[in-house]
Amino acid sequence: MTQAEHYMQRALDLAAQGEGRTRPNPPVGALVVLQGRVIGEGFHQRAGEAHAEIIALRQAGENSRGADLYVTLEPCSHQGRTGPCADAVIAAGIRRVFIGCRDPNPQVAGRGVARLVDAGIEVVEGILDAQCRWLIGPFSRHITTGQPLVTLKAAISLDGRTATAQGDSQWISNPESRGHVHEIRDRVDAIMVGIGTALRDDPSLTTRLARGGRDAVRVVVDSRLRLPEDAKLLHLDSDAPTVIATTEQASYGKIRKLRDLGARVLVLPAKQERVDLGALLTALGGMDLQHLLLEGGADLNGAFLRERLIDRVLVYIAPRLIGGDGKALFDGVGAPTLSKAASLANLRLRRFGDDLCYEGEVRYVHGPD
Repeated sequence: MTQAEHYMQRALDLAAQGEGRTRPNPPVGALVVLQGRVIGEGFHQRAGEAHAEIIALRQAGENSRGADLYVTLEPCSHQGRTGPCADAVIAAGIRRVFIGCRDPNPQVAGRGVARLVDAGIEVVEGILDAQCRWLIGPFSRHITTGQPLVTLKAAISLDGRTATAQGDSQWISNPESRGHVHEIRDRVDAIMVGIGTALRDDPSLTTRLARGGRDAVRVVVDSRLRLPEDAKLLHLDSDAPTVIATTEQASYGKIRKLRDLGARVLVLPAKQERVDLGALLTALGGMDLQHLLLEGGADLNGAFLRERLIDRVLVYIAPRLIGGDGKALFDGVGAPTLSKAASLANLRLRRFGDDLCYEGEVRYVHGPD
């Protein structure tokens, strides 16, 4: 690892502390380095507060003049709820700026770099570019499409089963893996299940960490509004709301009852008598939700895969063999041939106890089916 990569990795570690808490902004980390010593550092904590570069520059103070700045994302060049960071960098007298990746926001998109270069500052781009782009993936997806990034989360046995034929799935993965899931829940904006999972498991979908954690918005896809009024999701002591996505097939009386219980009910267009998933993602994006964790059953997972709406996967593989008619990860019609099957890129492989965790970006085969 080069010295520049070392400093950028530190900036990435800082940025990760704000992950899931900065929407509609991206998580960003920054360092000010002078003569091989970090003299200022910071990360963006939440929208409306100082950006990472500003925090790092304030910490460095007058020593910023002639120093280098490392930042995971191109400094902004427009006036939002805070001033342009590029102008602050110029005013501080920074000598060089090392940037992880450019900002996909059309309001920036290279303008921050151009402003720095015009001011005579040397700019070095692409330091740990892939890692920086991964970090802002949810923001990038939302700012360019209006929809959240979708990560499919699942625990499966070594033979690819999510449950036994009788539906027993607790627990396939080990405590270490389940603890990691709660760390992920703490960083996403929403968690989604289908009505089948909601009826079978009666989940809470809350974040349970020793330090407390933060609950994400809970989303249930329920085309006919079968969720019972005594479901746990409707009676939680949580700051995050429960959203129920349904269609015009639902009765107005049931909609009113669920709304009276505090749920937000979205009546959306139907596609083959089920909630139109594209319309649902657009509605969630309109709520400024950038990252959705899909914890659905095989039916909902299969629908998302067929419509090519899964952006990433997070799959925990446990050393168990269920066999027989155990439940699969996806239901419905899949790829007709291996050449048409989706693949994974930017793979990350980790181990939690005896479980293996695969994480990666989904790549779909384009062209006619």
